[in-house]
Amino acid sequence: MNTRDKNTLEPTEKKLIPYGGYFTNKVPGHDPELTEVGPGTPTGEYMRRFWHPVCMAMELTDTPRFLKILGEELVCFRDGSGRIGLLHAHCVHRGASLEYGKIEEKGISCCYHGMVFDIDGTCLRVPFPQGEEEEGERYRCSIRQGAYKAFERHGLIFAYMGPPEEEPPFPEWEGNFTVAEGDELVPYSNFQHANWLQVQDNAADNFHTMALHAKRQVTGEHYQGTTFDEVGAASMEVPPDMHFVPIHGGRGLACSGARRSDDDHMFIRVQHQVLPNLSLHAYTSEDGKAKKLFSRFHMIRWTVPVDDQNSKMIGWRVMGPGIDTRGVGDKSLVGYETIDFLEGQVAMRRPERFGQYKLEDMPPIPSDHRARANYKDCQYAPGDYEAIISQRPIAVHALENPTKFDAGLYMFRKLLRDAVRGTNPKATPQEFANWLRENGGAPNSYCSGNVFDLPVGRTREEEVTLRRHLAREVVAIITQAESLKGAARADFVKAKMEALQQDVLARRAA
Repeated sequence: MNTRDKNTLEPTEKKLIPYGGYFTNKVPGHDPELTEVGPGTPTGEYMRRFWHPVCMAMELTDTPRFLKILGEELVCFRDGSGRIGLLHAHCVHRGASLEYGKIEEKGISCCYHGMVFDIDGTCLRVPFPQGEEEEGERYRCSIRQGAYKAFERHGLIFAYMGPPEEEPPFPEWEGNFTVAEGDELVPYSNFQHANWLQVQDNAADNFHTMALHAKRQVTGEHYQGTTFDEVGAASMEVPPDMHFVPIHGGRGLACSGARRSDDDHMFIRVQHQVLPNLSLHAYTSEDGKAKKLFSRFHMIRWTVPVDDQNSKMIGWRVMGPGIDTRGVGDKSLVGYETIDFLEGQVAMRRPERFGQYKLEDMPPIPSDHRARANYKDCQYAPGDYEAIISQRPIAVHALENPTKFDAGLYMFRKLLRDAVRGTNPKATPQEFANWLRENGGAPNSYCSGNVFDLPVGRTREEEVTLRRHLAREVVAIITQAESLKGAARADFVKAKMEALQQDVLARRAA
């Protein structure tokens, strides 16, 4: 979708008057540089130089899986020898879709004329008549089906859709995504009826939890599990004091939020946004009632564009006692079109998802948020899905009026724009790939949850000063540990945070 011509609307004078809707009824175009992702678009070309999850492994059955990713129509399958294929959907011969093809022991055959293609796009067989095999062989060697490299990891299928010669390492953050012994990566995929960037914006918007996920936002006590108070993590509903820091040479953003969990504890939650579309989330069910230093990943999520008006939140929940110290995670609610941490993440609510389907099923995805049978229920208790997709299919940035707490998503957009334009050389695909190689494909993350023992300030000014000091120092400490890896890094960070704990207590007592 291209709406560049819509951006030529003449600006109108902003009039802040009662009943002045007439003066704000003109809708300019969206930001095509960052929102459009098809082949040849600036962001589309940038994103094609990175690995992305394209579907869950459970979606690969005995028939090919039709997918649309980055505006391209594709089929994904596991052939009889166990290899993953990701091919252009339309057969290079006459355009019939390979979603109706037959999965072979090696590759896939087109239903229309029986041509067989390997997972790398090589044509393996052309069924020419007997006696004309030589001509058939010449034809076979003259064609190749479009194909992309793909592999399976912890229940997700990842693909690289860029030039083969520019393939980067797969980013195995910290070597194992900080999964503790006894914990596991549980895959999920949640469809979003909206442009990818506003979904990614939501991850950088750490302030929205105090409203969208608060009990006071629910109408008439029609509670449906959309709020943090309902899952015993009311600290997430406290407005955080946010501190945003570009990190890793502008390849990512640390979002450090300080909030009071009770009169004796300060909760510092650091989210990590990574170009172009990865977000790493700290524990989502923290109650903040006990000291905790350098708790790590709880959710790993890519925002993958389907096309310009649709996307997927696809990634892993880290499940188990190592991260989920309160034991509230529910693996039986994590999978295709479902996730456990809060209701309202997808179009389908849990009573429908699990009333009609099992976890292993792939229910049909509703086509429109207003056409859902549960539309009124969702109005009573909206979740992230409703807030994100209702911004229009492609959010119009020119109409936004941000506050200082929106700085994170605007900073991330700038990082992305600089990377796409090449104005930040360190964030170009080539330098990003080199940086990954220098880190052995396993760079460090800033993602962490931290609870400090800290009595409430004696004055409002003291409280604000101490929480902002903590928010900044936590990021500074993690930065100091950048040259360390694994247990050595964790020990260093925890020791430094313990010293910070003693420093703020001394400041409090002074």
